Amino acid sequence: MLTKEEKQEALKEEKNTGSAEAQVVLLSKQIERLFAHLKKSPKDLHSKRGLLGMVNKRKKLLNYLKRKDEKRYKELLPKIGLKKQNK
Repeated sequence: MLTKEEKQEALKEEKNTGSAEAQVVLLSKQIERLFAHLKKSPKDLHSKRGLLGMVNKRKKLLNYLKRKDEKRYKELLPKIGLKKQNK
């Protein structure tokens, strides 16, 4: 779980925390944090299952965003570090 300060830092310019972009950013931060934990504790299967659920939820949100507004989707990807920006 992210602390309040971590959430505010991740959403520094985002005002609407319910938007798909904000949810994807927060999920990405949680995924990064949980992935680091799993590197230290590879036998923690409960956390691994939670990680897979978060990745799936983020994927669904990104598919929704791509379907609704591709411009916002393309702006978001480099911000969260999923894909390299085409030049």
